[in-house]
Amino acid sequence: MMNVLTVCGMGFGTSLMLLMEVQDMGKRHGFEVNGEATDLSSAKGKVADLIIASSEIAKELAGESAVVVPIVNLLDKEEIQEKVLPHIQAFYA
Repeated sequence: MMNVLTVCGMGFGTSLMLLMEVQDMGKRHGFEVNGEATDLSSAKGKVADLIIASSEIAKELAGESAVVVPIVNLLDKEEIQEKVLPHIQAFYA
């Protein structure tokens, strides 16, 4: 199962909303996505298949072992799907 890490400044709120959207999107397309919402300092060094964060926080995660997907507008479901779904599809291919 794919393991996704969503990251925001405090580790709840924005990252939790983002995780719920990614899991719902995955389910709509027939994929099961396991995930964790966390803050930036806790995210460093965690094991994940994909890390999703705001553009500003994504810059801080450069160099992590997982692919980091930056999202400009965390409320834009179309942007999230456009940027994240290809990674989920590739993982399950």
